[in-house]
Amino acid sequence: MLILSRKAGESIILDGGIEIKITEVNGDRVKIGINAPANVGVYRKELYATIQENQTAAKAAAADELKDFFRQIK
Repeated sequence: MLILSRKAGESIILDGGIEIKITEVNGDRVKIGINAPANVGVYRKELYATIQENQTAAKAAAADELKDFFRQIK
């Protein structure tokens, strides 16, 4: 893990196209701005975990529906 110190108004650049800018520091809270291409998803970590779980469940449900379909046409 890379750890950097930044002050309000300073940025870091990821992969040449994603800018993460520190917009405000207030006590133990930091506000950041993220400028990324439209094709890059930006999610809070806890939301991303939920999205991954939902995608896994949807794939499993689709596979079950396909199995049921083939059973019915036999």
